Amino acid sequence: MILETFAVGALACNCTVLGDERTGEAIVIDGGDGIDEVLSCLERRRLRATLLLHTHAHIDHIGDAGRLRDATGARALLHPADVPLYETLPLQAAWVGLAQAPPVIALDGDLHDGERFAAGAVEIEVLHTPGHTPGSVCFALRGEDARVFTGDTLFAGSIGRWDLGGTSMEDIVDSIARKLLPLEDATPVVPGHGPFTTIGIERRTNPYLQRG
Repeated sequence: MILETFAVGALACNCTVLGDERTGEAIVIDGGDGIDEVLSCLERRRLRATLLLHTHAHIDHIGDAGRLRDATGARALLHPADVPLYETLPLQAAWVGLAQAPPVIALDGDLHDGERFAAGAVEIEVLHTPGHTPGSVCFALRGEDARVFTGDTLFAGSIGRWDLGGTSMEDIVDSIARKLLPLEDATPVVPGHGPFTTIGIERRTNPYLQRG
Protein backbone atom coordinates (compact mmCIF):
# COMPACT_ATOMS: atom_id res chain seq x y z
CA MET A 1 0.00 0.00 0.00
CA ILE A 2 1.07 3.56 -0.76
CA LEU A 3 0.25 6.06 1.98
CA GLU A 4 1.36 9.66 1.85
CA THR A 5 0.12 12.60 3.94
CA PHE A 6 1.10 16.19 3.25
CA ALA A 7 -0.12 19.65 4.27
CA VAL A 8 -1.87 21.74 1.62
CA GLY A 9 -3.18 25.27 1.38
CA ALA A 10 -2.92 28.37 3.52
CA LEU A 11 -4.48 26.57 6.51
CA ALA A 12 -2.11 23.58 6.18
CA CYS A 13 -4.83 20.95 5.84
CA ASN A 14 -3.48 17.40 6.06
CA CYS A 15 -4.32 15.64 2.80
CA THR A 16 -3.73 11.90 2.42
CA VAL A 17 -3.31 9.75 -0.68
CA LEU A 18 -3.91 6.02 -0.20
CA GLY A 19 -2.99 3.84 -3.15
CA ASP A 20 -2.92 0.22 -4.26
CA GLU A 21 0.39 -0.46 -5.99
CA ARG A 22 -1.02 -3.40 -7.94
CA THR A 23 -4.06 -1.71 -9.49
CA GLY A 24 -2.80 1.87 -9.41
CA GLU A 25 -6.09 3.05 -7.88
CA ALA A 26 -6.08 5.66 -5.14
CA ILE A 27 -8.26 7.38 -2.56
CA VAL A 28 -7.66 11.06 -1.77
CA ILE A 29 -8.79 12.24 1.66
CA ASP A 30 -9.36 15.99 2.11
CA GLY A 31 -7.69 17.15 -1.09
CA GLY A 32 -9.68 20.34 -0.71
CA ASP A 33 -7.02 23.02 -1.03
CA GLY A 34 -4.16 21.47 -2.89
CA ILE A 35 -4.90 20.32 -6.42
CA ASP A 36 -1.32 20.85 -7.60
CA GLU A 37 0.17 18.91 -4.68
CA VAL A 38 -2.35 16.09 -5.05
CA LEU A 39 -1.80 15.74 -8.78
CA SER A 40 1.96 15.80 -8.28
CA CYS A 41 1.73 13.02 -5.67
CA LEU A 42 -0.49 10.90 -7.91
CA GLU A 43 1.85 11.31 -10.88
CA ARG A 44 4.97 10.60 -8.85
CA ARG A 45 3.40 7.49 -7.33
CA ARG A 46 1.85 6.40 -10.65
CA LEU A 47 -1.62 6.36 -9.19
CA ARG A 48 -5.08 7.16 -10.55
CA ALA A 49 -7.54 8.67 -8.06
CA THR A 50 -10.94 7.00 -8.10
CA LEU A 51 -12.40 8.48 -4.90
CA LEU A 52 -12.20 11.96 -3.38
CA LEU A 53 -13.41 11.64 0.22
CA HIS A 54 -13.98 14.61 2.52
CA THR A 55 -14.13 14.61 6.30
CA HIS A 56 -16.36 17.71 6.30
CA ALA A 57 -17.40 20.70 4.23
CA HIS A 58 -15.14 23.53 5.36
CA ILE A 59 -13.44 25.22 2.45
CA ASP A 60 -9.90 24.08 3.29
CA HIS A 61 -11.05 20.45 3.18
CA ILE A 62 -13.32 20.49 0.12
CA GLY A 63 -12.91 23.74 -1.82
CA ASP A 64 -10.88 22.18 -4.64
CA ALA A 65 -13.20 19.18 -5.05
CA GLY A 66 -14.52 20.40 -8.38
CA ARG A 67 -11.14 21.09 -9.98
CA LEU A 68 -9.67 17.88 -8.59
CA ARG A 69 -12.60 15.86 -9.91
CA ASP A 70 -12.22 17.46 -13.34
CA ALA A 71 -8.51 16.61 -13.36
CA THR A 72 -8.83 13.01 -12.15
CA GLY A 73 -12.34 11.78 -13.03
CA ALA A 74 -12.69 10.53 -9.45
CA ARG A 75 -15.97 10.56 -7.52
CA ALA A 76 -16.32 13.31 -4.89
CA LEU A 77 -18.23 12.23 -1.76
CA LEU A 78 -19.42 13.96 1.43
CA HIS A 79 -21.76 13.13 4.30
CA PRO A 80 -25.24 14.49 3.41
CA ALA A 81 -25.55 16.40 6.70
CA ASP A 82 -22.74 18.67 5.51
CA VAL A 83 -24.18 19.44 2.07
CA PRO A 84 -25.87 22.65 3.32
CA LEU A 85 -22.51 23.78 4.70
CA TYR A 86 -20.81 22.91 1.41
CA GLU A 87 -23.28 25.14 -0.41
CA THR A 88 -22.00 28.11 1.63
CA LEU A 89 -18.55 28.00 -0.02
CA PRO A 90 -18.90 31.60 -1.30
CA LEU A 91 -19.52 32.80 2.25
CA GLN A 92 -16.69 30.67 3.58
CA ALA A 93 -14.36 32.13 0.95
CA ALA A 94 -15.22 35.62 2.16
CA TRP A 95 -14.50 34.58 5.75
CA VAL A 96 -10.96 33.50 4.86
CA GLY A 97 -10.32 36.48 2.59
CA LEU A 98 -10.48 34.82 -0.82
CA ALA A 99 -11.32 37.18 -3.66
CA GLN A 100 -12.96 34.39 -5.65
CA ALA A 101 -14.84 31.41 -4.24
CA PRO A 102 -14.29 27.92 -5.64
CA PRO A 103 -17.30 26.50 -7.48
CA VAL A 104 -19.94 24.47 -5.65
CA ILE A 105 -20.39 21.27 -7.64
CA ALA A 106 -22.99 18.54 -7.69
CA LEU A 107 -21.27 15.86 -5.63
CA ASP A 108 -21.20 12.25 -6.77
CA GLY A 109 -22.64 10.56 -3.70
CA ASP A 110 -22.92 10.37 0.05
CA LEU A 111 -20.83 9.03 2.89
CA HIS A 112 -22.76 7.11 5.56
CA ASP A 113 -21.69 5.66 8.89
CA GLY A 114 -20.30 2.14 8.53
CA GLU A 115 -19.87 2.27 4.75
CA ARG A 116 -16.67 0.94 3.28
CA PHE A 117 -14.89 2.32 0.23
CA ALA A 118 -12.05 0.69 -1.65
CA ALA A 119 -9.39 1.46 -4.20
CA GLY A 120 -8.04 -1.90 -5.21
CA ALA A 121 -7.13 -3.72 -2.00
CA VAL A 122 -7.09 -0.52 0.07
CA GLU A 123 -10.32 -0.25 2.07
CA ILE A 124 -11.47 2.36 4.58
CA GLU A 125 -14.55 2.62 6.77
CA VAL A 126 -16.65 5.74 7.34
CA LEU A 127 -17.25 6.76 10.96
CA HIS A 128 -19.86 9.50 11.32
CA THR A 129 -18.59 11.79 14.09
CA PRO A 130 -20.85 14.86 14.29
CA GLY A 131 -19.59 17.70 16.42
CA HIS A 132 -17.19 19.89 14.47
CA THR A 133 -19.91 20.00 11.83
CA PRO A 134 -23.14 17.98 11.59
CA GLY A 135 -21.74 15.79 8.84
CA SER A 136 -18.16 15.38 10.04
CA VAL A 137 -16.74 11.91 9.46
CA CYS A 138 -13.52 10.07 10.20
CA PHE A 139 -12.03 7.32 8.05
CA ALA A 140 -10.66 4.14 9.63
CA LEU A 141 -8.02 2.08 7.86
CA ARG A 142 -7.91 -1.43 9.29
CA GLY A 143 -5.31 -4.19 9.25
CA GLU A 144 -1.53 -4.05 9.30
CA ASP A 145 -1.40 -0.34 8.46
CA ALA A 146 -4.31 0.60 10.72
CA ARG A 147 -4.83 4.29 11.42
CA VAL A 148 -7.67 6.77 11.58
CA PHE A 149 -8.04 10.00 9.65
CA THR A 150 -9.96 12.31 11.95
CA GLY A 151 -10.35 15.54 10.00
CA ASP A 152 -11.15 18.34 12.44
CA THR A 153 -12.80 16.05 14.99
CA LEU A 154 -9.72 15.02 17.01
CA PHE A 155 -6.33 16.73 17.15
CA ALA A 156 -3.15 16.08 19.12
CA GLY A 157 -4.09 17.42 22.55
CA SER A 158 -7.32 19.03 21.44
CA ILE A 159 -10.60 18.64 19.56
CA GLY A 160 -12.24 20.56 16.74
CA ARG A 161 -14.28 23.71 17.20
CA TRP A 162 -17.93 23.04 17.88
CA ASP A 163 -19.19 26.64 17.78
CA LEU A 164 -19.47 26.98 14.01
CA GLY A 165 -23.15 26.11 13.76
CA GLY A 166 -25.51 23.34 14.70
CA THR A 167 -23.34 21.38 17.13
CA SER A 168 -21.97 21.44 20.68
CA MET A 169 -18.94 20.35 22.67
CA GLU A 170 -21.04 17.50 24.04
CA ASP A 171 -21.67 16.31 20.48
CA ILE A 172 -18.01 16.17 19.48
CA VAL A 173 -16.83 14.59 22.74
CA ASP A 174 -19.59 12.00 22.48
CA SER A 175 -18.61 11.19 18.89
CA ILE A 176 -14.98 10.72 19.90
CA ALA A 177 -15.96 8.52 22.85
CA ARG A 178 -18.27 6.31 20.79
CA LYS A 179 -16.40 6.04 17.50
CA LEU A 180 -12.71 6.70 18.13
CA LEU A 181 -11.81 5.67 21.67
CA PRO A 182 -12.89 2.04 21.06
CA LEU A 183 -9.95 1.79 18.63
CA GLU A 184 -6.70 0.24 19.85
CA ASP A 185 -4.40 2.55 21.82
CA ALA A 186 -1.61 2.07 19.26
CA THR A 187 -3.78 3.31 16.38
CA PRO A 188 -2.12 6.32 14.74
CA VAL A 189 -4.32 9.39 14.40
CA VAL A 190 -3.91 11.59 11.31
CA PRO A 191 -5.80 14.81 12.11
CA GLY A 192 -6.98 17.45 9.68
CA HIS A 193 -4.21 19.83 10.81
CA GLY A 194 -1.04 19.58 12.82
CA PRO A 195 1.01 16.68 14.15
CA PHE A 196 -0.02 13.04 14.24
CA THR A 197 -0.83 11.34 17.53
CA THR A 198 -2.32 8.03 18.72
CA ILE A 199 -5.61 6.98 20.26
CA GLY A 200 -3.82 5.95 23.45
CA ILE A 201 -2.06 9.27 23.90
CA GLU A 202 -5.31 11.17 23.42
CA ARG A 203 -7.19 8.81 25.73
CA ARG A 204 -4.66 9.49 28.52
CA THR A 205 -3.77 13.14 28.01
CA ASN A 206 -6.32 15.04 25.92
CA PRO A 207 -7.97 17.45 28.39
CA TYR A 208 -11.31 17.36 26.56
CA LEU A 209 -11.51 13.58 27.01
CA GLN A 210 -10.86 13.59 30.76
CA ARG A 211 -14.15 15.22 31.68
CA GLY A 212 -16.35 13.39 34.18
